[in-house]
Amino acid sequence: MIPSIPQNPLLQNTYRFYVVLFFIYLAAPLVVVSVFAFNNSLFPSPPWNGFTWDWFFNPTEPRLGLFHDDSLRDAIVVSLFVAFWVTMLSVAVGTSNAFLFEREDFRFRNLAYILMLTPLVIPGIILGISILVVSNGVANGVDNYFGLEVEALRPGLWLVILGQFSFITTITTLVISARLRKFDTDLEEAALNLGATPWVAVRTVTLPYLAPAMIGAGIVAFLMSFENFNTTLMLVGSDAPLTIALFDRLKEGSTPVINAVSLLLMIFSALLAFIVIALQREKTD
Repeated sequence: MIPSIPQNPLLQNTYRFYVVLFFIYLAAPLVVVSVFAFNNSLFPSPPWNGFTWDWFFNPTEPRLGLFHDDSLRDAIVVSLFVAFWVTMLSVAVGTSNAFLFEREDFRFRNLAYILMLTPLVIPGIILGISILVVSNGVANGVDNYFGLEVEALRPGLWLVILGQFSFITTITTLVISARLRKFDTDLEEAALNLGATPWVAVRTVTLPYLAPAMIGAGIVAFLMSFENFNTTLMLVGSDAPLTIALFDRLKEGSTPVINAVSLLLMIFSALLAFIVIALQREKTD
């Protein structure tokens, strides 16, 4: 709707109602999950039976709280481990890709760019199955011909990291490339004219300019890794990240402790989102 053009009052009210309804639709499930994290019940759903902190702090069964649940805490640690390495690898490779696609002109550049984008359009479950099949094939071949067991290519944490890295790197590449595209290369040339080497010019001029985009891309990569389920499900071993642990709990029938976990994750994600917004404002200033 264009504010400068007179609008039909009925159309305006309908539009406002749609906007309100849309945000209610988005927020209602999150509000319900948050509220029932404090429900004095053994079930993570209505009805409401009163307020309690048990699902965060209670140390005994059957009301074992999040901060005393060893299996959930271990799953959170595993997710943090995976997300850390995926973030580091994705930002490093994404930065290199940004320089490759924005600064270099080589044969089949457009084809390489399309291949880089391909993981974004492949369903996560298909991507996970493909990676599992290829990695097991390579591991079996190495074992058969050389007698070496490559554990990193078997289902487990390192394969989960490689699987998530394969598509999250695409996101970091796009974010960092957008920032690099706006960079004035005359600043690098000025540094070179003052005696800096190409690497020093990039390190002292270009990378500081890219820092907000790299941090923002890292936060997005961390959140995407932490909440990933489809690809992770096909590649996980005995050490399950949090998404897989929650899925297993739900299959067995869980308590509102899963609501407590969800609430903390929403708060954590919101804080990181505010950081990204702050960085975006910094980039526009």
